[in-house]
Amino acid sequence: MEAPPRPRKPPPKPADEQALAKANEAIAIRPKRGKLTLLSRRIYNALLYHSQRQGVDEPVYTLALSELIGDARFNSNNTELLKSHLRDMQATTIEWSTSAMGQKRWVSSQLLGTVTIEEQGRGRSTIVTWRYPEEIKERLVRPHQYTRVLLEISGQMRSYSAAVLYEIGARYLTSPGRLTMREDVVWWAAVLTGRSDITEVDYRFLKRDVISKALAEVEALCEDFSLELIEHKQGRKIEEIQFRVLPRVQQRIGEVDNSHRNVFDLELVGRLIQLGVKQDEAQDIYATTDEGQLRATLDHVHQRLKSTSLPAIQSPAAYFKDALKKGYSTVKASTPLEIAQPVQGTPPAVVQSDAERMRRLRELWENDRMKRAREMFMEMPEDQQTHWRSTFEQTQLEGLAHPIARAWRRDGPASRVAGTTFHRWLAAQTWPEEATDKALLEFALAKGVAGI
Repeated sequence: MEAPPRPRKPPPKPADEQALAKANEAIAIRPKRGKLTLLSRRIYNALLYHSQRQGVDEPVYTLALSELIGDARFNSNNTELLKSHLRDMQATTIEWSTSAMGQKRWVSSQLLGTVTIEEQGRGRSTIVTWRYPEEIKERLVRPHQYTRVLLEISGQMRSYSAAVLYEIGARYLTSPGRLTMREDVVWWAAVLTGRSDITEVDYRFLKRDVISKALAEVEALCEDFSLELIEHKQGRKIEEIQFRVLPRVQQRIGEVDNSHRNVFDLELVGRLIQLGVKQDEAQDIYATTDEGQLRATLDHVHQRLKSTSLPAIQSPAAYFKDALKKGYSTVKASTPLEIAQPVQGTPPAVVQSDAERMRRLRELWENDRMKRAREMFMEMPEDQQTHWRSTFEQTQLEGLAHPIARAWRRDGPASRVAGTTFHRWLAAQTWPEEATDKALLEFALAKGVAGI
């Protein structure tokens, strides 16, 4: 068997220079067949980035799997999950239309052609090779009209709709009117969800569940611009929408800290799938759920499945969704000083170990200190507040994740994103003592924490 070609290794670039020249036609993709996901979009961008570095004249493109994993921002060598996303792209049909000198040309094509994953044995790199359909290859690899997309920023998005809006915003940021395309709500629903089967849409739910969440995510993570929704009515019904791109002018402080970048945890997605949750739904759950809460709920479900003293669970997937919704293994947000107990009539939670109880007590203790620090800061004179803010900026700001640092520069302690970080730091400065087991138990007794 002929050995696969070795991947070319152009000189490495810093993360903030990993800029993809993405063809404008490939940004707002409305699939005609198939479905796209957040991870498939990340993978596609990473493949396209390396294709452009290797050149349009190459008949086939080659890359080490480990490099693809790094640039697509996920953290698993699970090739089966990777293959499923590659299949999604191969099954997705897109249309390209051009007109010049009175002639019109329409092309219907796959997003991606043949893909090969070659596992070469222990101690040798796994190699990925891929092709593009010839009809659209040059327009993808050497586009004439394109948008500069940074893999680092695109990789921070947690939802497909936010990733799409980020790229659309980047496309129209430099246009004269800074207004995106104006299309009907069905078109936008398909583009923002990556689904080809949408024929009818209730705009209220689209706005609530998709658009508003995506706008908030772009607002929190993108430093170059924000987006404003514009609704166009026909009578009392909203028929079409578009977005206005609002540029931000600000200085960047230091370099982006890549250790904080948002990594798509395929291990967690895989654990959901093993419970019987469908892949698309598993990715949606991952994108909209705090990772700590998700991991804790999965751990709880696996402990419950191992129990021999409780009735067998008929549907682990359904039990997981119920556990996540009702908070079997999380601290209730509405009552921060209670350890969550099962809702009456639901299956009982597994008895917590001593280590688990102490871990949760520590979380409650830290949350209580942070709350007291916030109240103390609000009561301080202005000059004292200025002192603490200045100290925080001088000692902590450079090491923060970039979205948190940007939120601090914009809103200070009032920021929902950065305020928590600031008040937790202030609590540690004010009360530097560590939480011993004795101190935690005294805290539990003083606060009347349940379940201890």
